[in-house]
Amino acid sequence: MIRNYLKTAWRNIVSNKFYTAINVIGLTFGLVVGLFMLLWVQDELSFDRFNKQSENLYRISIVGGTDVSKQIFTEIIAPVTTFAKNEIPEVKDGARIMNIGSASFRYKDKIFEEPGVAFADPSYFSVFNFPLLEGDAKHPFTDNNSIIITEKIARKYFGDNNPIGKTITLGRNDVLNVTGVVSDYPTNSSIGYNILLPISRFNNEAYVKNRTSYNGTSRINSMDADWVNFSFETYLLLKPGTNLHKLEKQLRAIHERNKPDDAPVPYLAQPFLKMHLYKADGSDGGMSTVRTFAIVAILILVIACINYVNLSTARSMLRAKEVSMRKIIGAGKMQLFFQFIVETTLLFAIATAFAITLMYALMPAYNQFSGKELQLSLNSYQIWLYIVLTLVGTLVASSVYPALLLSSFEPLKALKGKVTTGIGNAAFRRVLVVLQFTVSIVLIIGTLVIGKQLSYIRNRNLGYDKENVLMFGMQDIKPHYDAAKAELLKQPGVLAVTRSSSNIVDFDGWTGDNDWEGKPAKANLIFHPIFVDQDYIGFFKLKIKEGAAFTGAVADSTHFIINETAASAMGLKDPIGKSIRIQRTKGTIIGVVKDFNYASVRKKIEPAVLCYRPDQCFRMFIKTTGSDAQKAIVAVQNTWKQYNNDFPLEYTFLDENFSRLYRSEEHTGSLFNVFSALAIVISCLGLFGLATYSAQVKTREIGIRKVLGSSVGGIIRLLASEFVLLIIISILIAVPIAWYSMSKWLQDFAYKIDMTVWIFLLAGGGATLIALATISIQSIKAALANPVESLRSE
Repeated sequence: MIRNYLKTAWRNIVSNKFYTAINVIGLTFGLVVGLFMLLWVQDELSFDRFNKQSENLYRISIVGGTDVSKQIFTEIIAPVTTFAKNEIPEVKDGARIMNIGSASFRYKDKIFEEPGVAFADPSYFSVFNFPLLEGDAKHPFTDNNSIIITEKIARKYFGDNNPIGKTITLGRNDVLNVTGVVSDYPTNSSIGYNILLPISRFNNEAYVKNRTSYNGTSRINSMDADWVNFSFETYLLLKPGTNLHKLEKQLRAIHERNKPDDAPVPYLAQPFLKMHLYKADGSDGGMSTVRTFAIVAILILVIACINYVNLSTARSMLRAKEVSMRKIIGAGKMQLFFQFIVETTLLFAIATAFAITLMYALMPAYNQFSGKELQLSLNSYQIWLYIVLTLVGTLVASSVYPALLLSSFEPLKALKGKVTTGIGNAAFRRVLVVLQFTVSIVLIIGTLVIGKQLSYIRNRNLGYDKENVLMFGMQDIKPHYDAAKAELLKQPGVLAVTRSSSNIVDFDGWTGDNDWEGKPAKANLIFHPIFVDQDYIGFFKLKIKEGAAFTGAVADSTHFIINETAASAMGLKDPIGKSIRIQRTKGTIIGVVKDFNYASVRKKIEPAVLCYRPDQCFRMFIKTTGSDAQKAIVAVQNTWKQYNNDFPLEYTFLDENFSRLYRSEEHTGSLFNVFSALAIVISCLGLFGLATYSAQVKTREIGIRKVLGSSVGGIIRLLASEFVLLIIISILIAVPIAWYSMSKWLQDFAYKIDMTVWIFLLAGGGATLIALATISIQSIKAALANPVESLRSE
């Protein structure tokens, strides 16, 4: 029986090549897109779940600042972990991480600039499940000169040799002993470092910029007494069932008891498993995008199913006599039902084979678009689970109704040509077409909005000039900055030179230790300080709103320039000449600079202060032109070799740094572009098939109309009018859905576009034109056909 089902199904598929091709192509595209998106969603939802203790692990944050400077700090002070472990019974363990970015390492004659370097507590390996392939997880650091590296770094430095006991030099002369090799971090881990140093090393020596060590030369005896330095990611492992609200109040009480000046300092405990997709306060940090992609994946699969359902039900009239003859010769209703189920299953098997083959071929391009490192491994049970669930769900959705419909004809009526399309059959197809194009138009609008927002970000006036500026850390150039600057300015392609402590694209410093003339008693502003020289403002073309810029005079060491937001938040109507203290330095405000975006446009501009501290500037900036960029790079390389010949030059252009801030949005935009295009293609395939069927069943009507004098345009309008109406209905449904969805997406940006009417008109008009072009192919063909041939065949 099964063999007969398969043979009959295959014959029917082969005999209807046109409709088979449309169904297979549509299902293949739908499966490819749906599975790709579901893989992306699965990867996002899997972050950090490999950690065995993740259910009871929390990241600790602090809410600081008032007014426009109020924000959440995910890097906090070091003593919190020690006090929490000693005073709060619910705290089982804790670990601190201090990320120091990149550093130079030497092994024999090889020198590397390694990113992802951090100080960490020994408890790092008991709190997190990052297995040590070599070394002792209970005692990972034998002393302050220990270093733990990933297996990737171990292969890079030592090849296949055992790295334990080998030495690596940090910087010029700090010799470190390899005491552990950690397994390479999973791609779905929120935490990942190439090199770990013991946090006790930081406690004893100054390895972090702008810090004084705790070796007797500072006012603070140890790291656990330092309630000022907010530089530590802090993770606490709690007992199951711990009351988080109570824990947050206990942490706050510890802080305010030891540093009353900071009060109030609310604490937040964020579940480790929510770090990737939620912000520290529990608000959305990417979960809405994941939900959107999951919904879109399902809807694109639904669109592909709709094509099959529509074409199957539309062609039911053409198969009515076939079904009737089978019933007359003894076929039961269940036998006919299973016949059509087998036919659908066989079609799906073909589409699945094509889809998996296509996914393997497209995986590299998809990873580039999505910014992921996904793999389609058929050995993974998760992959098969997603494939099976997708196929079963899609198969059930697209096969049961057509099978029931085709097996329900009354044979005598069908043979006499008196069969209708069934109750609600035509209306049902119209609903499905509307659903298809509603989804497609929503995706088109989403693509337009994302593209327009990204364009707005790229072209927005940031308040400073970032074009053709390259940046690098000076290292040994720093003591010889003036000589290096003078030499560089003589080189072709170098227009200007300056230095600072931070990257203007994304300031990485802040302080709440401040005071000013007229400061309200409860004000607690968070400032973003940046140390600069006298050339900085002119170099980046910052606009002085009032007052003056730095001149390089000795007196500038006690002068400060604030931005407009700072002046407003401080409540200063006339800030020039007012006294101010930033950290330990007391001085005077000499200028107000117009606001500029020194961080992502997702955030509103916050209070910033420029301080004249040439001795605290570690980054050099070189201004060139687009055509002379290579000459400037050569000049920088030559200067670098004079002072840092032992180490490679690592430089970046500011516009590259700027682009990295929005890499996630760029990937989202690229994926939406591809998926919306494929959704339209799939929808149009179904529309093309329905238009072909419509022309086929109206052959006699078209012939009669032409004999009676109807024009080609009239015939086209006859065939197209129904579909155009459905597209218009789709537009009316899609617009409010798209408006709501994209409004939610845009809420993540402090500076964003307005969704103007033309976006919706363009999306609706574009979808209508595409649909008309699809319909017109068959409509024109039917309209130009010889009516004599049409009437003869009918």
